[in-house]
Amino acid sequence: MTTDNSHLIEIENLHFAFGDNRVLRGINLQVPRGKVVAILGVSGSGKSTLLKLIGGQLRPNQGRVTVGDRVIHELANDALYEARREMGMMFQAGGLFSDLTVFDNVAFPLRELTDLPDDLIRTLVLMKLDAVGLRGAQCLTPSELSGGMARRVALARAIALDPSLIMYDEPFAGLDPISLNVVGNLIRRLNDALDVTSIVVTYDVSESLKIVDYAYFIHDGVVVAEGSADEVLASRDAFVDQFVHIKSDGPVAFHHAAQPYREALRLA
Repeated sequence: MTTDNSHLIEIENLHFAFGDNRVLRGINLQVPRGKVVAILGVSGSGKSTLLKLIGGQLRPNQGRVTVGDRVIHELANDALYEARREMGMMFQAGGLFSDLTVFDNVAFPLRELTDLPDDLIRTLVLMKLDAVGLRGAQCLTPSELSGGMARRVALARAIALDPSLIMYDEPFAGLDPISLNVVGNLIRRLNDALDVTSIVVTYDVSESLKIVDYAYFIHDGVVVAEGSADEVLASRDAFVDQFVHIKSDGPVAFHHAAQPYREALRLA
């Protein structure tokens, strides 16, 4: 895989393991600049681990992660922190600070990572909150927010520093249909309006395929399929077919690997 300026992220032969648990076994993928790309797979397939490798929280056992012109796992701490300023992250379940107001949650990265004056920070925070429809909720605390509102605040915080890359870790989990649709549309609209690149890690096929330009499916530590929404829906790959069409039978087994049930009963 050669470096291509049309791609913000290039991942080559990426391997990672937690001890003896080999999570990623040779991932290869590219994320084009300005696009929304989904990383799809069942729970535990390594989707969130992949985000941590892109953000430099983890280092690969083998392979290469390039973001822009930086090889992330080769950076020293100062250079890594500088690279992260160009990344926004929307964590699973939002990750808001429970003892801070909505305003202060969004202002947090601006106060911590810039020397901007308070009046300018206030203007920027209100702009970000207005973009997600929550300027009127600035004085509320996270405990006073619905699940969908909390995700939107987390999204406002993720774009506070005007990053070139925004990563979403399970942004649709636990949301009602209306909130899910609102958050999905916001991801698409903000990506296009801000001219950023977005990675959406999720197991929600139906919602993600409405908003993404391209999708990768991860299974057993490798990319098993990729393509546009139409290509994914038409895929004949057994895993993709089971995942997209929610079939109980297929490569993803209901039972975890174990000895035959009759043998286990005899040993009991």
